[in-house]
Amino acid sequence: MAAVSLRLGDLVWGKLGRYPPWPGKIVNPPKDLKKPRGKKCFFVKFFGTEDHAWIKVEQLKPYHPHKEEMIKINKGKRFQQAVDAVEEFLRKTKGKDQASSHNSNEEKNRRNSSEERGKQSAGEEKRNASLSEGKLKKGTGEGKKRVSSVSSERGSKSPLKRAQDQSPRKRGRPPKDEKDLTIPESSTVKRVMTGTVAGFKWPPSVSEPVKDSDPHFHHFLLSQTEKMVVSGQTACFYPAVCYQAITKKLKVCEEETGSTSIQAADSTAVNGSITPTDKKIGFLGLGLMGSGIVSNLLKMGHTVTVWNRTAEKCDLFIQEGARLGRTPAEVVSTCDITFACVSDPKAAKDLVLGPSGVLQGIRPGKCYVDMSTVDADTVTELAQVIVSRGGRFLEAPVSGNQQLSNDGMLVILAAGDRGLYEDCSSCFQAMGKTSFFLGEVGNAAKMMLIVNMVQGSFMATIAEGLTLAQVTGQSQQTLLDILNQGQLASIFLDQKCQNILQGNFKPDFYLKYIQKDLRLAIALGDSVNHPTPMAAAANEVYKRAKALDQSDNDMSAVYRAYIH
Repeated sequence: MAAVSLRLGDLVWGKLGRYPPWPGKIVNPPKDLKKPRGKKCFFVKFFGTEDHAWIKVEQLKPYHPHKEEMIKINKGKRFQQAVDAVEEFLRKTKGKDQASSHNSNEEKNRRNSSEERGKQSAGEEKRNASLSEGKLKKGTGEGKKRVSSVSSERGSKSPLKRAQDQSPRKRGRPPKDEKDLTIPESSTVKRVMTGTVAGFKWPPSVSEPVKDSDPHFHHFLLSQTEKMVVSGQTACFYPAVCYQAITKKLKVCEEETGSTSIQAADSTAVNGSITPTDKKIGFLGLGLMGSGIVSNLLKMGHTVTVWNRTAEKCDLFIQEGARLGRTPAEVVSTCDITFACVSDPKAAKDLVLGPSGVLQGIRPGKCYVDMSTVDADTVTELAQVIVSRGGRFLEAPVSGNQQLSNDGMLVILAAGDRGLYEDCSSCFQAMGKTSFFLGEVGNAAKMMLIVNMVQGSFMATIAEGLTLAQVTGQSQQTLLDILNQGQLASIFLDQKCQNILQGNFKPDFYLKYIQKDLRLAIALGDSVNHPTPMAAAANEVYKRAKALDQSDNDMSAVYRAYIH
């Protein structure tokens, strides 16, 4: 097979992991984004998204020769939009090329015309000089002839020199506003790639490729390096990338040296549907979050067996096609992967260690994924007992609320068994928009508590600001309008303020659970002797709200702690 030569600016089909090929362009990477070591790769920006990635050369194909082939095997709406974006890019580039060529031709014509005029003028002056010379011979002799000859030579050069000086720029150079200052003109635009490419095959991936995937889903594969201090300073992961658009994601590329580095990457799922895993899925716990998760798993074609402490909650899902498990042990023993989402550390432990619990159903190869928000010690203990029975364990707490759970737009933080994380891919795509893999067990629990600590503290500050506005005679609605026009603008801010202004505290995220997470986050800080005074202050306000019977209301009901 003849090698396919690629270079900066080329249009390509890039294949990332288990996802289908996607059209992109080889571009210059950001200055602070290092190239992964090992095999040769190019930095590719994908059309139709704001995503980009380092792609190994063997995972790239030239765009034009494989266009028809790719269009036949990919039918998703997002994919077609990406192809349309490529064609639009080609049209614009062709227009620029034609404009540049037209300008070049005009420039050439002007130059030739000037040169011709210069030659004609030089010829005229030569003839005039000859006549003058003849007259001078008769009138004044040889001395003046030499002066006239020198004058004639100067005159013959002057018009050509003027024509050259009048040229605005070198032949064929496009105006500055038409020139791409970052990326050279794509060779793919100028020509159709030649060479033997018909036999080009994608290298087989470790796992089966996903033919149809959710267009909103992104993987973040983040693991912890053993050494986090470089040259006496805390290591920073490419800070220059942080200002990129939020859709520009991060991925860890594991280098051949064994170390890890974060690279901007696209692992956007590229079609409008999901190919569900053929593994049997179990789910334990049908609360605010669990209900939405199970519903989306079923919608996307997964085979799901459910269990809940209050059995009546299972009825709706049985009607939607779920199977009923009588006990957690039965669900685990009959399913390949069992997920659980319960309220707190005690509930998580009881579910695993209690009568007819998860542990009794664990056998070698059985997989357990705990999606509860608990502390690192609890999740580590659960992982140890599961693995001791030959099971596989993954923690995967979720960031979001009931609405995001129903919409399948949760953010999943995972840690533990990396292979199990990969096996859960279609499930995570069904329930969330993004997943992160954070390394060893306990990391996801810590990160989740930190996220909820920030969220809970922010909510308390919002409530404090609204009550202060009220008691000082300011309009709460105007305050919200101002905040929505500033840097703090967010869906979370707007929704929670609207809850308060309307007096609607129907739970989207229980107040008692955000207070529990604040408490656990403060304990996490204590365990490493790190101060958390802001979280501690917010925690006291939530405790007061609980004392006012707000536990089962939404977290925004913390507002009532300020007005009583």
